[in-house]
Amino acid sequence: MRRIKGIVSWVSGGGTGIGQSAAIELAKAGATVIVSGRRQEPLEKTVDAIIAAGGAAEFELMDLADKQQCYRAAANIMARHGKVDVLVNNAATNIPTRHWHSMEDGDFEHVINVNVNGIYHCTNAVLPTMRENRDGLIINIASWAAVHNTYLSGAAYSTSKAALRTLTDTLNMEEGHHGIRATAISPAEVATPFAQQRSGGGAAKGAFDIALQPEDVGETIAFVAQLPVRACINDLIISPSNNRWYTLARSVSN
Repeated sequence: MRRIKGIVSWVSGGGTGIGQSAAIELAKAGATVIVSGRRQEPLEKTVDAIIAAGGAAEFELMDLADKQQCYRAAANIMARHGKVDVLVNNAATNIPTRHWHSMEDGDFEHVINVNVNGIYHCTNAVLPTMRENRDGLIINIASWAAVHNTYLSGAAYSTSKAALRTLTDTLNMEEGHHGIRATAISPAEVATPFAQQRSGGGAAKGAFDIALQPEDVGETIAFVAQLPVRACINDLIISPSNNRWYTLARSVSN
């Protein structure tokens, strides 16, 4: 495992859930962490927790749906630190009315804009410096729904997360010779505030007792970040040992 003390890590959606846990675990390993998101209060809580534990952290307000804000956040980080060594594309969205019969005009486009276009813009903003440094890691948080189609995730979300796995592949194809690695991490059910938004089974009694916890994925992200530069985990799927996704989709759709 390599030492990552002093590297600069940018984690989108770092105020809660997987992003918050990733930020904390990366900071524990010695990274300087910048968390971004739309809401200042949860970002501040993440930063305060890291600093209280002796780590280094900052935040950037950013709406992933706004292209200009993605590039502005990247420029601000570059101005302060000169680089981004690890980009964790974690922020995402979904809609309550997520199935073909219930989606309204603009719903599909909104999810794709945040979950795919926003991640493209953040990645595109840091790639030039990674190329110059001949080193960089991009971790895209995809989903079990990107690997195994699930009813509950909905058309737009599942499509967007499948696109992230392809985006990851293209990065490795085109940028590996620059020392840049990309990893798609596809978690199954994780007990996060985001998962609570899921209608139909998301908050079923006992569901989150058996789900992955955010720190499980956060520790996985930190593990990937500490691999030697010569090593790339292209695709990683992580699920609870007792995985509801094997049966839940069928029971809900019937």
